[in-house]
Amino acid sequence: MEFFRIQKDIPFMKHALVFNVISLVTFLLAVLFLATRGLHFSVEFTGGTLVEVGYAEAPDVAKVRETLTNDGFADVQVQNFGNSRELLIRLPLQKDLDSARVSEKVMGSLKTVAGAEPQLRRVEFVGPQVGKELATDGAMALLMVVVGIMIYLAFRFEWRFAVSAIIANLHDVIIILGFFAFFQWEFSLAVLAAVLAVLGYSVNESVIVFDRVRETFKKKRGMGTPEVINHAITSTISRTIITHGSTEMMVLSMLIFGGETLFYFALALTIGILFGIYSSVLVASPLVMWLGVSREQFIKPQAKKEEAVV
Repeated sequence: MEFFRIQKDIPFMKHALVFNVISLVTFLLAVLFLATRGLHFSVEFTGGTLVEVGYAEAPDVAKVRETLTNDGFADVQVQNFGNSRELLIRLPLQKDLDSARVSEKVMGSLKTVAGAEPQLRRVEFVGPQVGKELATDGAMALLMVVVGIMIYLAFRFEWRFAVSAIIANLHDVIIILGFFAFFQWEFSLAVLAAVLAVLGYSVNESVIVFDRVRETFKKKRGMGTPEVINHAITSTISRTIITHGSTEMMVLSMLIFGGETLFYFALALTIGILFGIYSSVLVASPLVMWLGVSREQFIKPQAKKEEAVV
């Protein structure tokens, strides 16, 4: 399916160096922000208190969050749990307060919210050790995804494509983390899930372009490597706009209408999708060209038939 078809190939590779310099500068800035400012981890990683409360009728989540914030609970997370009448409240570690006193203070704040009387369901303490294990497991999951993608691309294409795709995908991940470090947005398990999703999403776009590069090498024998890559990218532009446009519409809906719970998850996906398009087309493709991809790597030489001796 195509909305349009561009007849003349766009010379992307003519400006490949400019694109990669922009990417390098953005990448280095992201690394700088991560090194100097660090990530603002959520309760799952730093430890804190989980308080579950129930209501006879669905409460106003935004009002509950505002009340707790005004009462001195910084970085509080409030979301529905199970159904609209149950709330799960996450609070960071409170100095000089144990879980029991924190829950008492929370219940006291909730009673000031107009509406039904809240009922305490449970109180749990998440220690920093658990948070450290989650961070370690998350990093391991990220590493395993990267290794799996590299192995897949190496088997499907060739090592040049695998290396280029991994560099481009890590470029996306670091930039997402750089945004979260610079603005000190909260980094939670949901954001980690979004980062892993972006890895898979970006590599899909790279595979589409690389597959068209391989196909063009086999069909267009009169083209050089830059022309082949330009043709491959140009011929997939319509598909890219349809696919990424549809996905971005759904993600923006979550970003705008999903509320506090989905906001940072959708924000990470939005950044990842936008930079994923850029990196798959304008980072991975030039890297493949500079690593020396050529037609000979895809066309097997014909075996010479030995003439029969009479």
